[in-house]
Amino acid sequence: MFWIFTFGLLYIPNFLCALTDNECYVTSKDYFYHEGDMTIGAFFPLHILYTGNKVPHKYVPNNFQDVHIQYKFKNYQFVLALMFAIEEVNRNPHLLHNTTIGYDIYNIPYTEKNILYSALLWHTGIINPLPNCDCGHKRKSPVVLTGPSWSASAHIGTLLQLYKIPQLTFGPFDSTLNDQGTSNSLYQMAPKDTSLSLAIVLLMLHFSWSWVGLMLPDDHRGTQFLSDLRENMESNGICIAFSKMIPGTWNAFSNALWKSMEKIEESSANVIVIYGDIISVEGLIRHIAQLLVTWKVWVLNSSWDVDNHSDYFMVESFHGSLVFSYHHEEMIEFMNFIQTVNPYKYPEDDYLPKFWFLFFKCSFSKFDCQLLENCQLNASLELLPRHIFDPTMSEEGYNIYNAVYAVAYSLHELSLQQIQIQPYINEKGMVFSPWQLLPFLRTTINKSHVKGHTVMDGGRNLDTKYDILNFWNFPSGLGLKVKVGTYSLSSYKDVQFSLCEGMIQWPTRFTKIPQSVCSESCRPGLRKAAQEGKAVCCFDCTPCAENEISNETDMDQCVKCPESHYANAEKNHCLRKSVSFLAYEEPLGMALTITALGFSVLTAVVLVVFVKHRDTPIVKANNRSLSYILLLTLFICFLSSLLFIGQPRTATCILQQTAFGILFTVALSTVLAKAITVVIAFKATVPARMVRWLMVSRAPNFIIPFCTLIQIIICGIWLVTSPPFIDQDTHAELGHIIIVCNMGSTVAFHTVLGYLCSLALGSYTMAFLSRNLPDTFNEAKFLSFSMQVFFCVWITFLPVYHSTKGKVMVAMEVFSILASSIALLGLIFAPKCYIILLRTEKNSCPGIRHKKHSKSNIHLNLVKN
Repeated sequence: MFWIFTFGLLYIPNFLCALTDNECYVTSKDYFYHEGDMTIGAFFPLHILYTGNKVPHKYVPNNFQDVHIQYKFKNYQFVLALMFAIEEVNRNPHLLHNTTIGYDIYNIPYTEKNILYSALLWHTGIINPLPNCDCGHKRKSPVVLTGPSWSASAHIGTLLQLYKIPQLTFGPFDSTLNDQGTSNSLYQMAPKDTSLSLAIVLLMLHFSWSWVGLMLPDDHRGTQFLSDLRENMESNGICIAFSKMIPGTWNAFSNALWKSMEKIEESSANVIVIYGDIISVEGLIRHIAQLLVTWKVWVLNSSWDVDNHSDYFMVESFHGSLVFSYHHEEMIEFMNFIQTVNPYKYPEDDYLPKFWFLFFKCSFSKFDCQLLENCQLNASLELLPRHIFDPTMSEEGYNIYNAVYAVAYSLHELSLQQIQIQPYINEKGMVFSPWQLLPFLRTTINKSHVKGHTVMDGGRNLDTKYDILNFWNFPSGLGLKVKVGTYSLSSYKDVQFSLCEGMIQWPTRFTKIPQSVCSESCRPGLRKAAQEGKAVCCFDCTPCAENEISNETDMDQCVKCPESHYANAEKNHCLRKSVSFLAYEEPLGMALTITALGFSVLTAVVLVVFVKHRDTPIVKANNRSLSYILLLTLFICFLSSLLFIGQPRTATCILQQTAFGILFTVALSTVLAKAITVVIAFKATVPARMVRWLMVSRAPNFIIPFCTLIQIIICGIWLVTSPPFIDQDTHAELGHIIIVCNMGSTVAFHTVLGYLCSLALGSYTMAFLSRNLPDTFNEAKFLSFSMQVFFCVWITFLPVYHSTKGKVMVAMEVFSILASSIALLGLIFAPKCYIILLRTEKNSCPGIRHKKHSKSNIHLNLVKN
């Protein structure tokens, strides 16, 4: 076995071209037959004649002298499948009783003219056939078997159609051949299957191949397959990198094919689909084999054999290809039959002796070219390497086998009908015209009487199953097709696809599963952005927007996180936000709390100092009752800022703004009362009765309740119409939900703030008018300066407040409350405390008497308590 395999490898150049100088080897008949009561005519492409230098023949016009023969040994399995099926039928006692089937095999020539000549030769039985003459033709051949090329079947069919002779094709299904309007005597054994394109797309999806090239024959079959494949690819997001239609006139050396292949080699697509039958893509396949293209993954249909075009290098062009082949149950009987085939068993066969001569060291007789019995012992076709001859039945072989059974069942049904009509049959056997067999063939094929046939519906395959084969040819000459997966589509539209990746051998360039994409996948956290003017598979990867994620690869759009979640740094997961607020424990809250408590204590200390020194001139000179009210208000203002710190509640939300508005109204109206008191005292040039009454009755003090009442009314309207409420700020801080108090009505809030600023402006105006009035304890300057600071704080507060969010916004309001309160406390009371505590000599009557008293001093005594 090993010796035979080695011998076959060394002989690769010979059996590829099948040429030798031996005259018996190069001499071949165009037909041979085996006797039977009924014969099946068969047209197979078994050999071709070609010329090398095109030397014209001396005597025969339009012919050449240098004619060579090339045997297609791969196609010899067609003959063996026909023999095997016929012998099996003839042995069946339940089919065609007392009737045997023979065969009449003709070679299909290369040219269309000679194809029609062979058909006429079969029909008439004479060397120089006449179309309407069958003189001397004794064999009954009611059926013709043609293929695998649809073009050859179509040419032969033009003749058969004239005589209504049934024609069965075993090649790939072709819609034009099945046009019942033009050929109602033709039946295709291959089912019409539109699911091959879906199977190829499922393979692409399995390996995530989204950028694929297509090479198809430039005919109606290629156009139809392109339409089906494009539809399935587009619906699954797979793009066509290029689509090349190959004319049948291109051969392996066509300049146009060379230019096309250069562009294909430069393409970024690593996966290329080639679809076509033996004839339509033969030139392309040979060309690829010559180029030694090993950096592409070829996806093929099973209409031809890649190993038939192997080269002589260690690395083969189609190594690692994936082939879709119709699934058929393994036929052991056929392999056993192959073991018994030899030239002596079938002496009428003109091709078997060529096998034995070429591979088993046999020789021909010099007289009659008969094979001599000096061959290698136990010679058998089974011993040949698989890339030379595959003993397993091919797809075309199954179609031939089924065609023979279809004919046998049809003849059987026809004979039963004839027996019923005419009980005593002629001694010569069945007598009928070929057209009478047509309805029986139609019924037989549709009922699937043939072995291993699938469920059919008008020629369409309802139960489809493919084997996915991986072609191994490393080193070159191995030529194995290994089953690595299956695809099936049932009549109930149930799709099953399975693949064993570990068994697949890829082209030598790839160390892992090849990738075929226009753009690299966008990882989670990125989204696809289409490139202008390019296919949808070509894109750029852009990061997701703020708070959006993509948790899968190649997402078209990012997904926005819910309000309660936020996107992580990689933007591939949404994380739950933690609830937060301006708490006492955090540094900012703690700093504001300490500040508020500290200055509230300081305010209380100042109040105590003023109460303790209430009878001193400086306390009495500045209306001590108003000073007490102002200090108490500031004390509460400092403490009210604590309402903004801690977890917000409904009560605190309502108290925050109302307390802020009312307390500062009391404080500012107190300052306004102080300023008005000073103005009235010093602007009265004559001690008139009205001025004296104002000072004695303390009329300026009524400004406080009046101004406060207005603010209370504003706050009341605010609380009735749109009160503050607890709200959540989900955008202020990443990863946090800030619990804040929503002011409810921004108009009301700004009205409160505007009213406070108007009071501050009025106080500033009054204080400014009396800033230069003479007196030892005149506080007008301090009042005007404190109002300036207050006004600046809250004017600055507005833009800053509206430009911040969350806890910072709350802290900003607390800071403004504290800053304005500190300004009032420091600028109004700090100078007085300085004099009371450190410059006591200025806060006594002797210290005041030595100064010159003016008219203003006299009037000022009227305001002293």
